[in-house]
Amino acid sequence: MSALPASGRAWHLVARPHGWPEPGDFALREAPVAQPGEGRILVRNLHFSVDPYMRGRMNDVKSYVPPFQLDQPMEGGAVGEVVASNAEGFAVGDHVLHGLGWREYAEVGAKHATKVDASLAPLSAYLGVLGMTGLTAYAGLFDVASFKEGDAVFVSGAAGAVGNQVGQMARLKGASRVIGSAGSDEKVKLLTEEYGFDAAFNYKNGPVAAQLKEAAPDGIDVYFDNVGGEHLEAAIGSLNVHGRATICGMIAQYNSTEPTPAPRNLALVIGKRLRLQGMLVNDHAALQPKFVEEVAGWLASGELKYQETVVEGIENGVDAFLGMLRGENTGKMIVSLTR
Repeated sequence: MSALPASGRAWHLVARPHGWPEPGDFALREAPVAQPGEGRILVRNLHFSVDPYMRGRMNDVKSYVPPFQLDQPMEGGAVGEVVASNAEGFAVGDHVLHGLGWREYAEVGAKHATKVDASLAPLSAYLGVLGMTGLTAYAGLFDVASFKEGDAVFVSGAAGAVGNQVGQMARLKGASRVIGSAGSDEKVKLLTEEYGFDAAFNYKNGPVAAQLKEAAPDGIDVYFDNVGGEHLEAAIGSLNVHGRATICGMIAQYNSTEPTPAPRNLALVIGKRLRLQGMLVNDHAALQPKFVEEVAGWLASGELKYQETVVEGIENGVDAFLGMLRGENTGKMIVSLTR
């Protein structure tokens, strides 16, 4: 066994943000690295994920996932290499997926680590298209929104990690029309030229409702919501009778300091008999084997494409997170520690 380093760096939350997080709310600190305890493994993280839901964990409020603790390392999806093992079934050199990101070295309970195969896909893909991100898209479209062949689908935040997968999966399963919104003309072009969306628009170029009506003159049957706010209101207006909406995220209001107005047309939910359902990916773990099998096949055939925005170096982890909140990423935002 090679000698372990004496210490490794980890990002701590040191102040709870009010509104938009600022660099001063975080600190990169050294922590000692020790041999793993009984039933545990020590992992050198190679990549970790920064995701919109992490903003909510920075608030000290009761939620579906506990808040980050001040002056403690933050958490999140990570993939890395086992460098020491005190657990049956894990050997030095294995690659694993686990939940202790935002740090260079993680001591992980073996039951909270999953071995991944670097020969099937690049390791970073297990944080995105083959990981939580991809499963969110898959479960949210097929399970929660009850997608069926012939449905017209609208995805907000469609150039993001989840959104582009939703649109492509809908197309692969026979959607009649796939529409996406994004925050730049470059991303709009990517959606139609790279990911095969039938139509896309830049929500900054005009009212969402008007642009959506133009892109989907016959209405939509499924809305996958990553944004909330104006997008949700527009979707309710365009949804056909018995339409379904998966409410996955509301990034438009994560950093708001004032209450955000609800959609003003909620009464349409009654007459149209709409179903609006929130989702958490953890509720859909049973789909994992089917999801991996189907998506790995689409990746191998080239039918499903994905992009990553990779930021190098743990010291740039907070910059990557803030950039993701501002929409600077195309596809999954990854922090890579491989250099």
